[in-house]
Amino acid sequence: MLNEHSAKMFEPFVADEYIERLVWRTPGGGSRGGPEAFDPKRLLEEFVNHIQELQIMDERIQRKVEKLEQQCQKEAKEFAKKVQELQKSNQVAFQHFQELDEHISYVATKVCHLGDQLEGVNTPRQRAVEAQKLMKYFNEFLDGELKSDVFINSEKIKEAADIIQKLHLIAQELPFDRFSEVKSKIASKYHDLECQLIQEFTSAQRRGEISRMREVAAVLLHFKGYSHCVDVYIKQCQEGAYLRNDIFEDAAVLCQRVNKQVGDIFSNPETVLAKLIQNVFEIKLQSFVKEQLEECRKSDAEQYLKNLYDLYTRTSSLSSKLMEFNLGTDKQTFLSKLIKSIFISYLENYIEVETGYLKSRSAMILQRYYDSKNHQKRSIGTGGIQDLKERIRQRTNLPLGPSIDTHGETFLSQEVVVNLLQETKQAFERCHRLSDPSDLPRNAFRIFTILVEFLCIEHIDYALETGLAGIPSSDSRNANLYFLDVVQQANTIFHLFDKQFNDHLMPLISSSPKLSECLQKKKEIIEQMEMKLDTGIDRTLNCMIGQMKHILAAEQKKTDFKPEDENNVLIQYTNACVKVCAYVRKQVEKIKNSMDGKNVDTVLMELGVRFHRLIYEHLQQYSYSCMGGMLAICDVAEYRKCAKDFKIPMVLHLFDTLHALCNLLVVAPDNLKQVCSGEQLANLDKNILHSFVQLRADYRSARLARHFS
Repeated sequence: MLNEHSAKMFEPFVADEYIERLVWRTPGGGSRGGPEAFDPKRLLEEFVNHIQELQIMDERIQRKVEKLEQQCQKEAKEFAKKVQELQKSNQVAFQHFQELDEHISYVATKVCHLGDQLEGVNTPRQRAVEAQKLMKYFNEFLDGELKSDVFINSEKIKEAADIIQKLHLIAQELPFDRFSEVKSKIASKYHDLECQLIQEFTSAQRRGEISRMREVAAVLLHFKGYSHCVDVYIKQCQEGAYLRNDIFEDAAVLCQRVNKQVGDIFSNPETVLAKLIQNVFEIKLQSFVKEQLEECRKSDAEQYLKNLYDLYTRTSSLSSKLMEFNLGTDKQTFLSKLIKSIFISYLENYIEVETGYLKSRSAMILQRYYDSKNHQKRSIGTGGIQDLKERIRQRTNLPLGPSIDTHGETFLSQEVVVNLLQETKQAFERCHRLSDPSDLPRNAFRIFTILVEFLCIEHIDYALETGLAGIPSSDSRNANLYFLDVVQQANTIFHLFDKQFNDHLMPLISSSPKLSECLQKKKEIIEQMEMKLDTGIDRTLNCMIGQMKHILAAEQKKTDFKPEDENNVLIQYTNACVKVCAYVRKQVEKIKNSMDGKNVDTVLMELGVRFHRLIYEHLQQYSYSCMGGMLAICDVAEYRKCAKDFKIPMVLHLFDTLHALCNLLVVAPDNLKQVCSGEQLANLDKNILHSFVQLRADYRSARLARHFS
């Protein structure tokens, strides 16, 4: 049992569970209902024995713990002692290191001092040795015979170059009269070696030996012919480089390739690369640009402008790619000057060519359109007489001059407009790219004025003037009204014009004084066109009312509202009403299709008010029997239904009131006062009510007059 407890001694100890297990294992320790009877004495005996075993186990474990504690204390003392010994050893080692460091510093100081002394002795000695060698080589030039191996052996060209370069410098200081011959010989040898080195560099470049090129370039760096070496390198780099049809792409690939190797050859790679780029721009690109532009400069302005824009754009794109390379401090200015040097002669008069081409192209587009219509443009006068006519027309709305039959032609073309706007858009794009920043707003404004001249004045304004002249007088019969078609197309065109103004012109002038000038010009054009559109719409509405008058005069009979047989009226409304409503619905639909936004409501309201006034005055011309009054009410109900198509509350209200007034034509005399005081008629002037009551055929009867008074 103790062994079993020892095996489980490290498990968590729970007293209740432990006693429970002990009871169940003890015979007679179960409940009274179990297989064995409950024996308390036996269970007590088992408890006592178990307690004794636990006490023995506790004593044993306690002795073991005390032993382990004593051992731990002993080992701790030994470890502390060992650590103290290690600390002492570390201190001794640290002291030794300090001493060694001081000794090393002392030795190093002595060595440096000794080195300085040796250098002080050796440097003059080396200079003396070098001077002696140079004097020896100089003597050979004096004697006229070069015997030294360094001058004879071609493999020692590097050493020979170093010597001759120094001799050349010395010779520069010698008096010419005494040493002219030797100076000449040294200069000749200097030149020969320089040529040999350049030839060697050229050969190495053709063989692709970068290391040899680097060695030769380093030697030539101190020679006057170093720049010639760079020129040779640049020339050979370009051999076979322009094989594609795209010279700009070839140039970019060439510079990319050279940029990767130039640092491995020259000590000043950024200078060499910049010189290569300058050579490419000033020779290759400039000759290519000249070839492309000169052939069409005088003969084809359109192609010239397209080529100029394309070449300038591609050159600028190439410049942007080259900005990635190291070209020195101010590479932006360097590349800008190169571009300017190529295009300066073309950009100086660019805007003159642009505006001249745009004017001729715009005039041709318009003329081609009018020729396709077999139309000869009328001359729209300007000056005092025309201004006087315009003021009279604005104030009186009278047609001045004979009416022109346009045969339904508006003389507005979206195709023409799109072509004009496309040409102007391209002009704006070229202007943005090719203009100097200081000239950009002014140049953009010049292009805008050309657009205004040809699109707004020569096309839209001319169409409005022609449309106004084509509006018939208000008393014309069966007049065809085409001005609303002009309004519709002019509205669409002006939206396109406004979009180009915002999308292409505004970015070019937004931060300049030209912005206010452009906005003012645009405002004047809008006001001028709106004035003519308003005049045309007003006269068109008058013509519509005139047409309705003709319909009513032709179709409305007096017997319609005062039939001979009151009991045999079979129609719901008169023929005049049917035709007028059909005509009005057609015109309302046309107005809705021709305009947009609030303009539709404004024009429909004006037409509705005039339509109401016409019907009101028309009804005042007749006398109404009882059945005729009912028919008049039916007509007005139909007019009111037609007025609903306007979708203008005010117009509908006018016809509702008119319908209520017509009820006065049929109401019983006893109910007249009640009807007049109704919601719709209560606020009307009594004279208006009286005028409608007077239209009744029975008005003169004493009974009716008495009731209304």
